[in-house]
Amino acid sequence: MTPIDWATRPLQKYADFTGRAPRAEYWWFVLLYMVGFVVATIIDSVLGLDAMALTYGPVTILFALAILVPSLAVGARRLHDTDRSGWWLLIGLIPLIGAIVLLVFFVSEGTRGANQYGDDPYAGAAGSAAAA
Repeated sequence: MTPIDWATRPLQKYADFTGRAPRAEYWWFVLLYMVGFVVATIIDSVLGLDAMALTYGPVTILFALAILVPSLAVGARRLHDTDRSGWWLLIGLIPLIGAIVLLVFFVSEGTRGANQYGDDPYAGAAGSAAAA
């Protein structure tokens, strides 16, 4: 799969909290999210709408709301890949410590082979090339 395929896959699985997401899917989506956030912020700034609501403009807020469900879903699937429940996302509510714990979980290698959440997403010829 190409990086664009990995990045857009969570959007195709918009609210799918089942299964597993490999590191490539998660981190390419994070990059897409950050680029989209920057673009939305620039649009707000160019239109003179920045800082109208809280610290972000309406375009940025709409983008963040539109991408919220896929972000939670891919995060839960990424945790499933490491054989953890998606409920671990709630640890992110603890300031600083929660974010560090989630970062460690998200960067760690997924379970090889099948686990309780599904088959290995890198199993097969196409996934092996992406894992390298």
